[in-house]
Amino acid sequence: MTRFWRIAAGVGLLLAVVIQLLPFYIALTTSLKPRTDLSSQWVFPTSGIYGENFRVAIEDGNILRAIGSSALITVCSTLLICLLGALAAYPLARRDTLGNKVVFAGIIGLIMIPPLSILVPVYTLLVQLGGINTYWGAIALMVATQLPLSVFLYASFMRGLPLSIEEAAVVDGAGLLTTLFRVVFPMLKPVTATVIILTSVSVWNEYALSVFILRSPDVRTTAPTIATFFASQGSNLGAAAAAALISVVPVLLAYLLLQRYFIKGMVAGYEK
Repeated sequence: MTRFWRIAAGVGLLLAVVIQLLPFYIALTTSLKPRTDLSSQWVFPTSGIYGENFRVAIEDGNILRAIGSSALITVCSTLLICLLGALAAYPLARRDTLGNKVVFAGIIGLIMIPPLSILVPVYTLLVQLGGINTYWGAIALMVATQLPLSVFLYASFMRGLPLSIEEAAVVDGAGLLTTLFRVVFPMLKPVTATVIILTSVSVWNEYALSVFILRSPDVRTTAPTIATFFASQGSNLGAAAAAALISVVPVLLAYLLLQRYFIKGMVAGYEK
């Protein structure tokens, strides 16, 4: 019976992987065919690889500018979220007071609030501050929506760190900031990788808020740009698929570089 469940689990895992990769496979086969190729989307082109779709996506779809905007907003937002999240989580993890418990419960509540539910007041505020169609407005919005999850992850991870290491640093004459930046922060690499991946992917793929905040083509990010390009290329699905594949590459590379830390960060809470 144990062997049966192992085989069933393996088959289920394989099926889940196939389902996840299937859209990418269809996008790849579609992007390599001209619009006149009416063959099945399940097979690769038999008449050779057609790279014109990628040129159209880059030149007409403005996808490279969108990737640059997304990269700037994602990098700046992720750095701020990691720094502010770690700083805010430290007192919540190290001081078990009633006030901190209330704050921590409030942070969990903020995670559950849908971002679109606060779109109207946030949009009004950004209009008053001149933050519409600006990078700093988008970065501030991304930080505000993603910071609660960062604080939650950092605080949960810090609670599993031994307090004796910090006490030893204090005995050696280290101050609070020295202990925080030279002792505590280096031990946060696993959870930081988790925060980086979760935050960067969420910010990179964000559409609902960006489509209202970044309406100018000069600052528009990848998700709204691809949606607009897809609408304009209804008869050329190959170019739209090529644009989607190009936008996935940076996130895929980031995950491949950080996957070891990501997995370690996800299971760190169970190991301690």
